Amino acid sequence: MPKVLISDKMDPKAAALFRDRGIHVDEITGQTPDELKAIIGDYDGLAIRSSTKVTVDILAAATNLKVVGRAGIGVDNVDIPAATARGVVVMNTPFGNSITTAEHAIALMFALARQLPEADSSTQAGKWEKNRFMGVEVTAKTLGLIGAGNIGSIVASRALGLKMKVVAFDPYLTPDRAVELGVEKVELDELLKRSDFITLHTPLTDQTRGILSRDNLAKTKRGVRIVNCARGGLIDEAALKDGLDSGHIGGAALDVFEVEPATASPLFGTSGFISTPHLGASTSEAQVNVAIQVAEQMSDFLLLGGVTNAINMPSLTAEEAPRLKPYMALAEKLGKLVGQVVGDDIRAIAIEVEGAAAQLNQKPITGAVLAGLMGTYSDSVNTVNAPVLAKERGLDVREVRHDREGDYHTLVAVEATTGKGVRRVAGTLFGNGSPRLVELFGIEIEAELDGAMLYIVNTDTPGFIGKLGTALGEARINIATFNLGRRKARDDAASLVAVDGVIGPQVVADLCQLDGVRKVVALNF
Repeated sequence: MPKVLISDKMDPKAAALFRDRGIHVDEITGQTPDELKAIIGDYDGLAIRSSTKVTVDILAAATNLKVVGRAGIGVDNVDIPAATARGVVVMNTPFGNSITTAEHAIALMFALARQLPEADSSTQAGKWEKNRFMGVEVTAKTLGLIGAGNIGSIVASRALGLKMKVVAFDPYLTPDRAVELGVEKVELDELLKRSDFITLHTPLTDQTRGILSRDNLAKTKRGVRIVNCARGGLIDEAALKDGLDSGHIGGAALDVFEVEPATASPLFGTSGFISTPHLGASTSEAQVNVAIQVAEQMSDFLLLGGVTNAINMPSLTAEEAPRLKPYMALAEKLGKLVGQVVGDDIRAIAIEVEGAAAQLNQKPITGAVLAGLMGTYSDSVNTVNAPVLAKERGLDVREVRHDREGDYHTLVAVEATTGKGVRRVAGTLFGNGSPRLVELFGIEIEAELDGAMLYIVNTDTPGFIGKLGTALGEARINIATFNLGRRKARDDAASLVAVDGVIGPQVVADLCQLDGVRKVVALNF
């Protein structure tokens, strides 16, 4: 039974869902890093919010950990590269609090437009400064969205309902999607020049850090009002204060800060500035939604192999996972075969799918090939970290999908480009889902790839099989299955011999001395 630890306060429905699906769950919150390190090794999954810091040290102690689930969007508290290197899937729940965060952005926009916090404080202080607080309407104003993804698109919908004009800067926003959202796609400088209000809805990356820099803030329309409910660090806070003090910026509302908790900031007390303590996801509905979603996603992964909203690997739905499982088993074996036979002389890998395999999600198949391949060079490799390891080795990885009908109802092939040319292996699935090799470096051969095996290349001459059997018998090695293929008579022949027991280096060396033998490799699947 998989075990999951919930280490941050979370809606009780998360733990209930884990238990309902047959997963053991412990709720132990408020631990110090040392306390978490002491127990994390017992768990397959870790469910967190923002308090738990999943550091390199925590991951090193998490010897059984397979998945970290973040109930919320931001994963700043998880060391993603370290998790990936250890083969741990990191998931978030980007949709559970989208409406809540979008509504908070709209609320802050209204608060800026009508100076609500200052008006409230003044009125409750016994003043009646009706003429002091002159607001602006949002109707017919231009809202500039920096980021038009899930949350940004909801903000756009709400703004259009308020009869605002919406322009958006987002490198990933396609023209068709812009039309669908009812927004005008523009470059950043154009957005800065035209917007009466600006809201930010991007993650914090190397590309977005400081996107509202001092220079960019200077490009904005005088009197612009800025809202950030996304991530601290997107705005130069010192430049923002200067803009507010000078009157160039008409108002700013931040729910997030570069340093949190933001218990002190030069912005505090600045006229026209509103702040909230990272409340974007703080509604009862959002807390329930993200808790349920993280439990569902982690359960699907631990029980079915489904991968949803992963940060560090392609998605694989719980419905896809059972169908893809035999293909991934085949793909991993093909990767292992190539890695063990070809060795370090691989410069590029192409993964081809044909027939029924071409109708499936190819990313998990590619990940499985790379896991098999990279497992011959590194320990603790899986589909999470294999693509990273392949990239580190400088491998060029390509995916090829063929719609054509071939000799098999389904086919997965792996082509390895080496210094001596291209080496290709291919396999299929038999009716019962069993993986079967059907092509080995240009030779047609049918074989199961399982257990200890020998790959032997020899000149096709009479009597060789008898000599091979005798040599293995003298080494006290029993042959389980024997599969032979050749290009043509008297040409090279290739054998895959499954054996009982361990094939040691001396056996390989002795077999290499047989007449006609060109290559012998001990394999293990």
